[in-house]
Order: sequence, then structure tokens, then C-alpha cells
Amino acid sequence: MFYRRKIILALLQLFDYELEKIRLQKLLFLFTQRQQIGVYDFVPFKYGCYSFSANADLTAMANKGILIESASHFKSNEKTDYFAVLKDPDKKILQEIKMLYGRMNTDTLMKHTYINFPYWATKSIKAESILTAEELKKINESKPKGTKTILFTIGYEGISLEEYLNRLLKNDVKVLVDVRNNPLSMKYGFSKSLLKRNCESLGIQYMHFPEVGIQSEHRQELNTQSDYDKLFEHYRSDILSKMLTTQNTILDILKQHKRIALTCFEANIYQCHRKHLAEALKSLPGFEYEVKHI
Repeated sequence: MFYRRKIILALLQLFDYELEKIRLQKLLFLFTQRQQIGVYDFVPFKYGCYSFSANADLTAMANKGILIESASHFKSNEKTDYFAVLKDPDKKILQEIKMLYGRMNTDTLMKHTYINFPYWATKSIKAESILTAEELKKINESKPKGTKTILFTIGYEGISLEEYLNRLLKNDVKVLVDVRNNPLSMKYGFSKSLLKRNCESLGIQYMHFPEVGIQSEHRQELNTQSDYDKLFEHYRSDILSKMLTTQNTILDILKQHKRIALTCFEANIYQCHRKHLAEALKSLPGFEYEVKHI
């Protein structure tokens, strides 16, 4: 079993094996804030801090019968002492979480996280009903606001879905433009349907232009930067040169929405075709904007 799932089960164990879903997310968030490297990352969502990845683990454990899921709660079906198998620093943090927050109900816990971690409350539909005007002001001040028109590019290699989405949110990206030829991924959250759903749940529009991607058969045996450079030379001459209509469509999207991001897999911009697509867009008539790799 993944260590991160053992932490969830140990948390449930400390809370008599059952927690409300919202309360569980808040407690898990507070736990990760005390870790040097959190086992989960979180995004601002409709009830505050939320981890899609943690929810996926909870759902997977429910499907295996480890947990029982209802509309509002998760209940552990396990009586194994998962707390005992955790690393000592994590045991200490969990005990602190129980001591500090164990008596807080869902609304109190929600308010606590909103006040102390305002960025993660910026998408909340509950903030207005549980916070004062002054507290709401801090939430609004935490909302990323971009005024310039910028063409961003982003890769998801090496980062979690939540870290990826936070980069988009913190740069106030309005439209994610997927430029993968094949929008499937073994990495959680990055196949087209799930990525689209999660982006749109956070107010980021998703669009896909597979025709400006590179087919997988051309991406074999890429061992050195020279191999990538040869691939991109082919990409520029044989693909981009024939895709001016799509390039102009993407430019129109940029002009309309002001802040869009081209996305593909590679973290290293010099090993990804999105760099060359961005440069092609930059050379189009009427392009007068900043290009930024995030």
C-alpha cells in the first residue's frame, strides 16, 4: 500500500475511523502543511483546500473495500494499526492535528483554514457565509489577478496535478491549450477527460489542438539534446509550416482571453515542442505579447 494512503487510514483511525469528507480534506491539508514535503498538494476549490489526488486515493480504497463511502463521509473498514507503521515525524504531526483540531466541526475547521490560508479559499462558495467582511477582504486580496496579455507554456513532468493547477491559477491563466498529439497519460490527472474536468472545475477553460503535436512514433530514441534538436527541426519544417490556420486560431484565443497556456509533458522547455510552437506564434503578424514558461 502507498505510504500516503496509510497516512489517510491513520488519520481516520485517530478520529474513530470515520470523518466527513470536507473535514477529512481540511485535516489532511493541515497535516501536509506541517510536513517538510507534503504527501499531497492542494488547490483552492469550492469548499476551500482540496486534493484531487487524495480524493482519488480515497475512492480507490473505497473500491477495494478498505473504506466505506457515503454521500458525506468516509469510514474505515480496516482495523489494522496504521498509525503504528508511520514514520515518527508523521506520528507526531498527526497527534498535533488531533490535539489542535480534533474538537472542531466542519464549519469551524473550514473557517480556520480560510482565515489562516486565504489563497486556498479563493474559489470557495462558502466564504461569504462564514467570514467577516475583513476576513473576506484578505481572501479577495489573495486572488491572483493578471492584467497583461501573456502566452504561457507549462509542462507537467515531475509535478503533481495540484502543483500544475496552482501554477495556472497563480498566473491567472484563463485557457489551457493542450498541444499533445495524444492526450493520454499514465500520470494521474493528465489524460484529456480528467484534465479538462479539473481545469473547468477551477474556472480554467480547456482546449485541445492535437494537430500541432508530435506523433509518438517520432519521439523514439531521444537520448541527447542533439536528438531533440533534430526532431524539432523536422517539427518546424514539416508540421508547423502546415499549421498556420491552427496557429492563428491559438493567437485569436490569446487576444480574446489575454492569458493562455500551451501545455505538454516535458519539464525542460528545450526538450518540448511547445517552445517551438510558442516561437512560431510569436512570429505571427499581430503578436505583441510576452511569452513566459512556467
